[in-house]
Amino acid sequence: MAPSSFKLNTGQEIPAVGFGTWQAAPGEVAKAVELAIKHGYKLIDAAYCYANEEEVGQGLKAAFDAGYAKREDIFVMTKVWNTYSSRVELGLDKSLKALGLDYVDLYLVHWPVGMNPNGNDDRFPKLPDGSRDILWDHDHVATWKQMEGLLKTGKTKGIGVCNYSKPYLEQLLAKADVVPAINQIENHPALPQQEVVDFCKEKGIHIVAYSPLGSTGGPLLQSEAVNKVAQRKGVSASTILLSYHDSTHADDNRPKTVARGATVLAKSVTESRIKANLEIVDLDAEDLKILNDYSDSLVKEGKVLRYVYPPFGINFGFPDKNEGRSLPNGFAG
Repeated sequence: MAPSSFKLNTGQEIPAVGFGTWQAAPGEVAKAVELAIKHGYKLIDAAYCYANEEEVGQGLKAAFDAGYAKREDIFVMTKVWNTYSSRVELGLDKSLKALGLDYVDLYLVHWPVGMNPNGNDDRFPKLPDGSRDILWDHDHVATWKQMEGLLKTGKTKGIGVCNYSKPYLEQLLAKADVVPAINQIENHPALPQQEVVDFCKEKGIHIVAYSPLGSTGGPLLQSEAVNKVAQRKGVSASTILLSYHDSTHADDNRPKTVARGATVLAKSVTESRIKANLEIVDLDAEDLKILNDYSDSLVKEGKVLRYVYPPFGINFGFPDKNEGRSLPNGFAG
């Protein structure tokens, strides 16, 4: 049976399914968050970069005022953005004010990237040529050290990272006093990121999967493998893509590629879809074999599909081609 939550290395319980707020249109976020909590979501994912934390906060307050849940019942996580990588407590303070909260349950490093804190925009500073104003000498481990300091403030109960590849995690863990609680990455059958997933399991870092349908428009809903499993189970393709992460079924012959046991973030502003996204089903060994064979074939053919690729001016897969700049090998995400 699919679990309802997972235990983090902090001792916290994180729900198996969370509600995402990325790319939700202005004016729709507050009601969507309220409806999500009304229908049973216990995990709300936010970020300073999304520029909608005030609406998320309004939705949380509305849900609490309506008696749908209490603050202590809801796991809230948000993220420090790249322009605040050298001043993470300020970033957290701004997020807490926008959210209307005294603390968050997890605070995350959004990307292992630094951007000019004194640039021409608070979130997306650009150079005269229109490219992102990147701090190429940014030390993401220094950012993590600041994150560790936040644990003493009571403003967050735990800390974690997003979009970290294995090399970045290795760099961080070599100097970290606190192991990240989670690594939030783009993850779905077309982008299994098995090296990252396996490394995180080995180190006790929980995976949280975003863009489980393949980003806007749900391109993976058309996948032949996904639809084959959907027909086997008598459910929608989106239900299969969400259930793919929560499954903890293990096959003795393929333990690494079958047992994912991750939290998944679902996003919608439509009440019917918000409700439907909570309908996780158990996938058996044959279901998972179909999905994993699909993933394996994409990996072998070099055709994995990454849908979230920010224009940081960085070639994620080939650091040696980043105009001579020294970067670890690849980002997860």
